Amino acid sequence: MIAVVTGTSSGLGAALSKLMLDRGWTVIGASRRSSREAVHHYNVDVSQEQECIDFITDVIDTYGTVDILVNNAGRGNHASIEHTSTQIWRDVFAVNIDSIFWLTREVLPHMRSHEAGHIINIASMAGVMGFPYNAAYVAAKHAVVGFTAALRAELLGTNIQATVVCPAGVISDWGDVTEGGSTNQLYAGAIPRSRVIAREQHLQLAPLFKLMSAEAAAAIIMNAIDVGRSNDIFTHEGSRELAEQAVTDRITLEDRHRALYLAMHEVYHKERNG
Repeated sequence: MIAVVTGTSSGLGAALSKLMLDRGWTVIGASRRSSREAVHHYNVDVSQEQECIDFITDVIDTYGTVDILVNNAGRGNHASIEHTSTQIWRDVFAVNIDSIFWLTREVLPHMRSHEAGHIINIASMAGVMGFPYNAAYVAAKHAVVGFTAALRAELLGTNIQATVVCPAGVISDWGDVTEGGSTNQLYAGAIPRSRVIAREQHLQLAPLFKLMSAEAAAAIIMNAIDVGRSNDIFTHEGSRELAEQAVTDRITLEDRHRALYLAMHEVYHKERNG
């Protein structure tokens, strides 16, 4: 089995690569930093179209096939909408959704010729509901969900599968390297403050998820690959219910998170104002 995985240098991508290697698969990793796992590593900036095209072309020329494509590379941002520059907006979209389009477009003709394949797109709970101070990331991950839905519709009747995965919190350094500052620090300050706000304003506490290890999330993705055709994957218990509520009753969903969002407002503006 030949698997291409982007964003293999750490976190979910590294954990997923290890599970694939443990099965004896050939794993081809694409990232701007070297992978911690023994994958066949390519130094690729997936935010650049030509680098994505050249990468897939070389992989197919070298290995002859791509059985699995996991579009895992992603980057967040930490800024209000009015503090988000056009360049940051475009950079976040380039990494999170443009790369998925470019890489998928390049592997699809090959998968069609072999009448087999599976494309896994890593989105986020931010792909189905809103969170403050990372609108570029939220919008890009919503695009990942929509792109995957369209891709599935085009692949119906073939033996090629497409799956979107929407994790909630996964333990990694991802939240500390977001554009504009650490989202981990934002939540670290906002969560305890939200408890005080909830008590003072008689609000419910936000439905928060326990952080999941990258290894546990990777195991869920491996199971989705084994299953083949499946529904959208929600890794954390209760997250599918929140995603459904985002579609059917967004006001209630926002009210459930009101104490947390108000706390995030306070922490964010305190960060900005010093």
